[in-house]
Amino acid sequence: MKMIIYGLVTGILFGFLLQKARVIRYDKQLGALRLIDMTIVKFMLSTVLVAMVGTYLLKDLGLAKLSIKPTLLGGVIFGGLIFGIGWGLLGYCPGTALGALGEGRFDALWGILGMLVGAGLYAEAYPTLKKTVLTWGDFGKITLPQVLGLNHWIIIPILVIGGLLLFRWFEKKGV
Repeated sequence: MKMIIYGLVTGILFGFLLQKARVIRYDKQLGALRLIDMTIVKFMLSTVLVAMVGTYLLKDLGLAKLSIKPTLLGGVIFGGLIFGIGWGLLGYCPGTALGALGEGRFDALWGILGMLVGAGLYAEAYPTLKKTVLTWGDFGKITLPQVLGLNHWIIIPILVIGGLLLFRWFEKKGV
């Protein structure tokens, strides 16, 4: 029950932040797809950077345990294509579709319905996918620090600095 409450609270907080950052706006979604407005990229990259630091800090303090999923290129490529096509057609990604619905934009219902149908189709196709697409490019449970053979606290500052430089470049370009 505790995990459900944590999930609910973090989900509400994430939705609030999506709304405050205005990334659930259709014009921001379209701008991201056209690479002329990097608001969504900046929001998501900052989320990834903060989560990366927090996750490894909690892991090193013994307060969390990593549960690494296998790197399956077939699944990532196939899933990424479906995600990208859906985002391009609808103008919302899954999180922003729910946020848009929360703001009263009922066009997002089509995307939410599509996600539910897609999840059902995936569940039905899973036995076949498990034997085919989900075996392509199986690199096992790896992390970037493992691949590079470096401590994660060497990689993390480099990625954070790279992200900050990218943010600065975006601001200079006005995107």
